[in-house]
Amino acid sequence: MSGMIGWDKQSHAREVLALLKPQSYVNLGIGMPGLISSLIGDHDEIYLHCENGITGYRDLREGELPNTHIIDAASKPVGLIPGASVVAHDLSFAIARGGRLDATVLGAYQVDSEGNFANWKTPGSPIAGVGGAMDLAVGAKEVIIMMKHLGKNGERKILHRCSFPLTAHQVVDYIVTEFASMRLVDRKLEILNLAPGVTRESLQEITEPELIFAPATATQKI
Repeated sequence: MSGMIGWDKQSHAREVLALLKPQSYVNLGIGMPGLISSLIGDHDEIYLHCENGITGYRDLREGELPNTHIIDAASKPVGLIPGASVVAHDLSFAIARGGRLDATVLGAYQVDSEGNFANWKTPGSPIAGVGGAMDLAVGAKEVIIMMKHLGKNGERKILHRCSFPLTAHQVVDYIVTEFASMRLVDRKLEILNLAPGVTRESLQEITEPELIFAPATATQKI
């Protein structure tokens, strides 16, 4: 694992953005996924949904004064795009639960090769609230996990089976870490892109499930 630095935060977010399709409605989770909103341009046709009732928000532009009543799920002031909709909390969750979202990008403590993930509570931690993660995970058409590849103590976070309390069962489509982007295929992880300086061998060493490589990746000189 020596020399593995991986993508910086902005490059990591761009790898996730590359998985989002034009003309899609997307929910961004709190934390790392929030970086993606700053990269979405006016012509990308990606419409951001927030559990608190906004569909069609954007990052504030330079010099733009914030409106404290218009915030994202992390309570960060945001702006509204032309045609944005602001609805009651219950209707916003009906959007999330009702299959109206094309994708959600969520962080995770753990994710496994069965498509399970855990992002709301670690063993032994105080009682926590899951927020909207469970609703988003089962309601969105695609679930993308954006996370660090390893824990603070170097422990693996991409596992054969999650050991933390699950957020949702068999829902994950893609995982993007600072070292690689990948998708789940038949309980294996198909690598779509590797960060500079990351080799197949070094990535497998820090990942429990078996890694396979997409045709374009398999022929890369790494």
